[in-house]
Amino acid sequence: MKYAFYLGCVMPTEQYAYEVSIREVLPKLDVELVDLEGFSCCGEPLKSVNQMLTLSLSARNIAIAEKEELDIFAPCPMCHLALSESKRILDSDIHMRERINKFLADEDLVYNGTSDVVHTVDLLHDIVGLEKIKKLVKTPLKDLKIASHYGCHTIRPSEIGRPDDSENPEKMDRILEVIGGKPEYYPEKLDCCGGLLNANLPESALTKTGQKLKSVQEQGFDVFVDVCPWCHRQYDSKQVKAGETVAAKLEMPVFYLTQLIGLSFGIPSEKLGVNLNQSPVEKISIVSRR
Repeated sequence: MKYAFYLGCVMPTEQYAYEVSIREVLPKLDVELVDLEGFSCCGEPLKSVNQMLTLSLSARNIAIAEKEELDIFAPCPMCHLALSESKRILDSDIHMRERINKFLADEDLVYNGTSDVVHTVDLLHDIVGLEKIKKLVKTPLKDLKIASHYGCHTIRPSEIGRPDDSENPEKMDRILEVIGGKPEYYPEKLDCCGGLLNANLPESALTKTGQKLKSVQEQGFDVFVDVCPWCHRQYDSKQVKAGETVAAKLEMPVFYLTQLIGLSFGIPSEKLGVNLNQSPVEKISIVSRR
């Protein structure tokens, strides 16, 4: 399996641990990641200002992958949404496609609609498969009680086609089970991290983050896991501030899904970027032993 690795903006500029763990884990599952020159921002943050620009940027990125006859792996749910939504529009509206291709012609690019876009969750669950993941487990997570956080863009809006179900997402939980974890339901499972409120309502953003982590901690979860660099920023990087905002001492270890998979494979934590996590991940024995 070979994919064009679309990093987006947040991973290579801030959330390095996600990229590091992906580059360690996926090759062991026979997934080859290809770095292509020319990828830009997906355009999603610009959609409320200029939807045409968002469409053009996403189409351009897809066209770059199409030129190399590669599907796209986009680990950031926001990027995955932008690319998927643009693909949906352009595949169904020939007039819009012709208009966009006039812009792309300046760079000798053309959007044809031949490249698919996948996210971490559906790549691992649907394409790689649970059995292949299970075969590589050397250090099971020993029934750690895990709170999985899918994030808004991983499951919504459902009409665009997201990596998992909008009402009852289960794919990440199934992956966690085969590596020895014990994912359990909690009432706030589908709640937003609050990250998109940061620009205008930063305190409200931290309140959303803090309330969810506080509840998870009070329910006795050992670990919190996510698959989104924006969400991880809230729950991991901003955990202390979020705790102060909701008057709680938060001490919840937060990991990317790919980090936990890598640890179960026996990969040393530093090779998975666990040293970059800012939450108290050392509380988990599988980390402290490595």
